[in-house]
Amino acid sequence: MPPYSVASGSVRSAAEVNEQIRALWLRAGGSLSAQERKEYELLVVEWAAAIRGTVIKAA
Repeated sequence: MPPYSVASGSVRSAAEVNEQIRALWLRAGGSLSAQERKEYELLVVEWAAAIRGTVIKAA
């Protein structure tokens, strides 16, 4: 998983992060290990930050 900091803001678009989330679930076969769950949680936080950034720009 590439290093990034959600606190400094998401560099990737929500679509990019969503694709990574989908790929994670596909690789995991629908059942996440403890490590995959941590990765998923970080990705969801990054995705939410990217969505917020899009909404703020649109306003």
